[in-house]
Amino acid sequence: MNSKINPGILYGIAAYAIWGLLPIFLKLLKPLPAPDILAHRILWSLALLVVLATVFRHGAAIRRIAATPRLMLALTASATLIAINWLCYIIAVNGGHVAQASLGYFINPLVNVLLGTLILRERLGRIEGLAVAIAACGVAFLAYEQGGVPIIPLTLAFSFGSYGLIRKLTPVDALDGLLIETAILTPPSIIWLALAGTSLAYGPAFVLLPAAGVLTAIPLMLFAAAAKRVRYSDLGLLQYLAPTLQLVLAVAFYGEVLAPAQWAAFALIWLSLAIYLVGATLTARRAAAAQVDQTVFSALQP
Repeated sequence: MNSKINPGILYGIAAYAIWGLLPIFLKLLKPLPAPDILAHRILWSLALLVVLATVFRHGAAIRRIAATPRLMLALTASATLIAINWLCYIIAVNGGHVAQASLGYFINPLVNVLLGTLILRERLGRIEGLAVAIAACGVAFLAYEQGGVPIIPLTLAFSFGSYGLIRKLTPVDALDGLLIETAILTPPSIIWLALAGTSLAYGPAFVLLPAAGVLTAIPLMLFAAAAKRVRYSDLGLLQYLAPTLQLVLAVAFYGEVLAPAQWAAFALIWLSLAIYLVGATLTARRAAAAQVDQTVFSALQP
């Protein structure tokens, strides 16, 4: 029996752990306006990615992608989606709504499962389907408790879910794709910073901005690498790690208060995750057993 862990799972866990703890860093940049933080994230990410692409000699691959209109169109779409996602997230965190942001990323796995089943034709077992239904009930209850359909959480969920789908379907390396995405976003970022003229007025926060490149580029490369190696619906489940960490930060460190009914809704979502993991494990074991049976049968044929 092959007991090796799929490296895609490890990449996904690392990416979501970084994203889950990202509010700590963004809070340090709070004196800066959200668009300024976004622009700096893009520019410093590009600087880091250019260095990495040079070190690992990705120049030829990047030139090939840039000369392929179909790939550039897909990466322009994904760049737009990730910019929307980043901006909404920064606004939520620095506006004192980390719990709202976590709600968005609790919804996101449902979006991933929905896209995986409807567009990629990934099949869900009955146990997995039950888990998704329970999670959907939990998310709907959360939305009700917060006074209606929340715009920022839904924007976070659907922008990142759609981004991940495009990156999964676009045949480019994680580093190459992210470099081109940030390059596409660089001209409007420079124009914004030049016109706004506010970044240099916030000295202490400005010193930390180069780290924004690392904390932006690394998890996105890990995520893109994970998306290539695991089922998209399974990748969505790993994403529960990030909003769980965000929720802990919101309540334990930033003083955001959740009502008992909201805790109950979160508990439903965590229960759905446990059920889904059981279903996915059983499905994987059945598939492995079927593969062994087929191998044995083939070996016995004359």
